[in-house]
Amino acid sequence: MLIFDTIIIGAGVSGITASIYLKRANKKILLLEKSMIGGQINKTSIIENYPGFIKIDRPTLTNHLLEQIKSLDIDYKIETVTDIKKENDLFLIKTNKDAYKSKTIIISTGRIPRRLNLSNEEKLIGNGVSYCAYCDGFFFKNKEVMVVGGGNSAVEESLYLSEICSKVYIIHRKDSFTADEILVDKLKKKGNIFIKYNSTIKALNETDNRLSSVTILCDNYEEKIDVSGLFIYIGNIPKVDFIKSIDIKTENNYIIVNNDLETNIKGIYACGDIIKKKAYQISTAVGEGALAAINIINDLKK
Repeated sequence: MLIFDTIIIGAGVSGITASIYLKRANKKILLLEKSMIGGQINKTSIIENYPGFIKIDRPTLTNHLLEQIKSLDIDYKIETVTDIKKENDLFLIKTNKDAYKSKTIIISTGRIPRRLNLSNEEKLIGNGVSYCAYCDGFFFKNKEVMVVGGGNSAVEESLYLSEICSKVYIIHRKDSFTADEILVDKLKKKGNIFIKYNSTIKALNETDNRLSSVTILCDNYEEKIDVSGLFIYIGNIPKVDFIKSIDIKTENNYIIVNNDLETNIKGIYACGDIIKKKAYQISTAVGEGALAAINIINDLKK
């Protein structure tokens, strides 16, 4: 079996940055991604807070990332990692398709959307319920939709949907948004966006196995709103099922790392949205990917 210097698990901006640094250092690497190159940025439409770009759309940025991977001849595979084990001085990484050995590992798998945990939520995913407006917004062209959440993602995607859909309702459990003020200002200028503060979703109602309306609880009274789509942006949770066989320290499922981005397991590093930190931004993820790679390069020299 071929032995890699480093296997990077997750091809978001953090994992891709790490792979670039490692490849340019002439290390034998493998980049594994379960779905799409770009990670979390595939769930947004426009990026406006990244240095060097006043504004850049998701397809352009992800295409740049993919082109850079190909230009450096970085070996990458679309596979889901299912388990990690330590075997003497090496790590065995199992996926849904194969198994690989590596001297070191970088975990940069990011997070998955938090669910509302309503009774028929799972059933309606793809039938009116979505966690990605950019992915699914087109299917609701000229229809009425609802967004739940109050952070940057909820506001950004509401603005995106307002250009496609006839009406956008925003359900937010607080009396003000936590999103950046510049985004909130844009939101309030939209004539087809209607905000419901101090509100929560009580029930998802369906007709012929598709979402037809949403019942909300607002200031102690119930209201039923007819919508064709519901987009959920109430935060994210790290997905770390695949590390169950190896004793990596976590806090609330976030991986704990030191200042060098190394976990408590020698040779396993983590970066990006999977780690416990104060800020979850593209810029911080890029920096962490670079630092993790540099530290691995130095470790491999020893």
